[in-house]
Amino acid sequence: MTAVTGNVIVGQSGGPTAVINSSLVGVFKTAKDRGARKVYGMVHGIQGLLEGRYVDLEKHIKNDLDIELLKRTPSAYLGSCRYKLPDISQDRAVYDKIFEILEKLEIEYFFYIGGNDSMDTIKKLSDYALLNGSKIRFMGVPKTIDNDLAVTDHTPGYGSAAKYIGAITKEVIRDGLVYDQQNVTILEIMGRNAGWLTGAAALAKCEDCPGPDMIFLPEIPFDVDDFMKKVAALHEKQKSVVVAVSEGVKTADGKYVCELTDGIDFVDAFGHKQLTGTARYLAEKINREVGCKTRAIEFNSLQRCASHIVSRVDITEAFQVGGAAVKAAHEGETGKMIILKRVSDDPYICVTDIYDVHKIANVEKKVPFEWINESGDYVTEDFVNYIKPLIQAELTPIMTDGLPRHLYYTDVEGEETI
Repeated sequence: MTAVTGNVIVGQSGGPTAVINSSLVGVFKTAKDRGARKVYGMVHGIQGLLEGRYVDLEKHIKNDLDIELLKRTPSAYLGSCRYKLPDISQDRAVYDKIFEILEKLEIEYFFYIGGNDSMDTIKKLSDYALLNGSKIRFMGVPKTIDNDLAVTDHTPGYGSAAKYIGAITKEVIRDGLVYDQQNVTILEIMGRNAGWLTGAAALAKCEDCPGPDMIFLPEIPFDVDDFMKKVAALHEKQKSVVVAVSEGVKTADGKYVCELTDGIDFVDAFGHKQLTGTARYLAEKINREVGCKTRAIEFNSLQRCASHIVSRVDITEAFQVGGAAVKAAHEGETGKMIILKRVSDDPYICVTDIYDVHKIANVEKKVPFEWINESGDYVTEDFVNYIKPLIQAELTPIMTDGLPRHLYYTDVEGEETI
């Protein structure tokens, strides 16, 4: 095992997942096991680091119980950010400041846990290091419930979100049959440009559940009139209709369906509009034009924080990618991201590997068209078979007084800042 003599820093960025902290633990524990003197954590990612905000993680993660609690804790323990680094040619001062902080902390290894935008950060920092002769090694640790990172078979966080979506969809379908009256329920599921999460609603279709009646992904243009005709036809045949729709579905002219209702005002640093209201718009239109009881259910942030139904496969892989990033960096790699490679479906076997982050950052992986049915309103069996191994088994929360126990960040007296 390669001995580590320098210091390590790790940060979390973008939207959290139910298992992102397992990756944090994977980085922390592996770095300490390999002899790192200090493992620092950025408070609120690269944005916090620019403000001189960091912590010594050994003051916070003190024993094996803390490690197990943190694995089971949702959200980002260190806090997150959506901060876009400028191009190096446009603002070198930002990079000079970051590297000044890293040098002051004697950092040799930098790890960033996140999705597409976070890998953009790793790409730019590793490029700056190369241009300026810095020996600091930069590694990306994949994370996103959206499952839209290129190259990797899947991303840690997706399996648990898919498990939650499949389970809740089954429960909503069952609930719709309670009363002897016709009703339509629209489920709004996260997914700006890629339908991996929405497609997971198909997991509900099994021997004790018919599954949702239709599923609409953003990969296929959404025809509102055609949708209304299909809903009306289903409404005539059955008591309860349940439809899963991505928050990011667009009409043929590129307009988000949610923009057909209330305006969308908030845009983040990466130019992403906040998408919400698709289910509400469609439910209200059905209520008016079809004339039946409707419900709009937004899964919203519940998809990424439901650690009580986390997938054991997912949480294990999240830990493994954190550890693999440390190992790769210690062996000389930089400007790379850890990827997952599926070796077998039955039995399910998946291994870690490394890949050039420049070929991953800012590239979206979408659901293959062959995994969407011809009419564009459901996913195929191949899609479901792809997901199933990722949702297997559970990791029971550590319970206190009937509720899950979490490890949460608090300031430590005397904590250093720059």
